[in-house]
Amino acid sequence: MKFASVLAACVVAAGSVCAQPIDLPAGSGPGFHSPNSPFAPLSERADVVPWSVLTAVKTKAIKNRILPNFGLPQLALHQKTQRVQGFMVPLDAGEKQKHFLLTSVPLTCSFCLPGGPESMVEVKTKTPVKYSLEPVIVEGTFAVLNDDQYGLYYRMVDAVSVK
Repeated sequence: MKFASVLAACVVAAGSVCAQPIDLPAGSGPGFHSPNSPFAPLSERADVVPWSVLTAVKTKAIKNRILPNFGLPQLALHQKTQRVQGFMVPLDAGEKQKHFLLTSVPLTCSFCLPGGPESMVEVKTKTPVKYSLEPVIVEGTFAVLNDDQYGLYYRMVDAVSVK
């Protein structure tokens, strides 16, 4: 599956043109973790950025676009080494991945994203990471994205898998 086609699902079109930014409801939040899922929800860990921080983002409409309006908790993460725990969404075929999405809840359908852009982090790793249906933890340089061409809010680069 190509990167752009997967991420195109994240792009949200605004319904009206606004001259000034306004607060709109946040996207889908952390997503929905079905009680019927064979995968347990992520356990709370003190050594990773909590999804509750990443998903607590407001949005603003500017010129037919909905953009994130980050608060101090999210901005404090920018360009710093962070750890994030989540479920892998591969962007290419293959057992090992160097470029994938990390989400707050597992996929329930291979054609559907589990939440809005605030519930995922684009990850680019130094070395390939073996794909897993179980949660993974990655550490790398975290970026908060104000106006990403794919509609993403977060990116991690130079990431490595952490046990």
